[in-house]
Amino acid sequence: MNKILIVDDELNMRLVLAAMLKKEGYGVAAASNGSEALQILKSGPIAAVITDLKMPQIDGMELLGRVSRKYPDIPVIIITAHGTVATAVEALKKGALDYITKPFELEELKNVVSKAIKTRDLKENELFLPPEEIERGGIIGSSQSTMDVFHAIKRVAPTATTVLINGETGTGKELVAEAIHRNSPRKNNPLIKLNCAAIAETLMESELFGYEKGAFTGAVITKPGRFELAHKGTLFLDEVSEIPRDMQVKLLRVLQEQEFERVGGLKTIKVDVRIIAATNQNLLQSVQRGEFREDLYYRINVFPINVPPLRERMNDLLPLVEFFIDKLNRKLGLAVRGMDDTVMELLLRHSWPGNIRELENLMERMMLLAKRPVITTGEVPPEFQANLQENAVAPSPEDKASFKDFMRTHMENVEKQMIIKCLEESGDNVTWAAKQLGISRKGLQLKMIKYNLRK
Repeated sequence: MNKILIVDDELNMRLVLAAMLKKEGYGVAAASNGSEALQILKSGPIAAVITDLKMPQIDGMELLGRVSRKYPDIPVIIITAHGTVATAVEALKKGALDYITKPFELEELKNVVSKAIKTRDLKENELFLPPEEIERGGIIGSSQSTMDVFHAIKRVAPTATTVLINGETGTGKELVAEAIHRNSPRKNNPLIKLNCAAIAETLMESELFGYEKGAFTGAVITKPGRFELAHKGTLFLDEVSEIPRDMQVKLLRVLQEQEFERVGGLKTIKVDVRIIAATNQNLLQSVQRGEFREDLYYRINVFPINVPPLRERMNDLLPLVEFFIDKLNRKLGLAVRGMDDTVMELLLRHSWPGNIRELENLMERMMLLAKRPVITTGEVPPEFQANLQENAVAPSPEDKASFKDFMRTHMENVEKQMIIKCLEESGDNVTWAAKQLGISRKGLQLKMIKYNLRK
């Protein structure tokens, strides 16, 4: 059951919201201020946060900032009786999913919460190219397909060119979009994201273009749309194939003219927005089926970037495993050093339909189960091994030698990096480092000679 955290200093409002949400089948947690909310977030999984704007001590805007930084995958909805366009803009630019005002209709709340849950479920928060790595010229993985993506980002980021990112779910398309924005001249202006698959058809126009006060029932304030919020910055349209066909015409006009009107408005608003779109569908096939406009397809497909699935960049698997071990050790307070050769072989034989998200989830599970510093086959989930037996293709006889060479080279690289890390942490104390690695002092000295690590 999805649990929603309600944060409001008024008891009656907490009770009303809780009753509404429970009626819709959600679990509910409640806090009377931002401090209580942060404690609840530490204690267990929360699907979304609904917070009042005006509260003592930690107000809604500060809570939004803290949640966005520490729990970036949890959508936040701001709710207040003091709604203005300025506060709406500030909240949405700081990462709020949406902004609704008191009094509100039950249907409005239902729609916003439903969108929050869909956004969380659809969000691609896997690692592919961390923006900070791109900024300093580094990259996790060195396969040719990975380097092709890296070079494409470097080439297109400094321009205002529209980009279409293609790739399966779980490959990290959103992270590629962030890398493009962070390396562009617009990096100090907003990157506004909209997951088109999370928006109901009837709400798509107001999400994109905003609405005027009184435009429809429940429109009690004027609210800016995503295009307006992204002025001078970048608008990322994730799952762009999900935009309804009748809305595609209006989107095309904005892309061509860089102007639009809010729903219920007459004033034409001009914007300067760079568009990055992403899809896990074959848009050309959608065009041929009549589901996606051909003119819009060619308008957004100016500079395509194809993000490869993990099975096509298996040379990057080991660096990704090392990254996740380091990341999850810090996150979970563990001290896992690596995995044995048999486990690594299993990972290399898997087809990874869930891509990098699947890899991270598997790593977390195995590391939590690990009884020793090295992950063994005992920690590999039974369903993973069963699925591997059903779907994996064993190496052909002529491939076995190269496979063994591949494994040996990569495992030696892992061993070398582990030794370097332990020596650095020990201040080159060989006895201490050997103890941390679980080998004899003499054994470590021999490996240091092998890897040319002696000073």
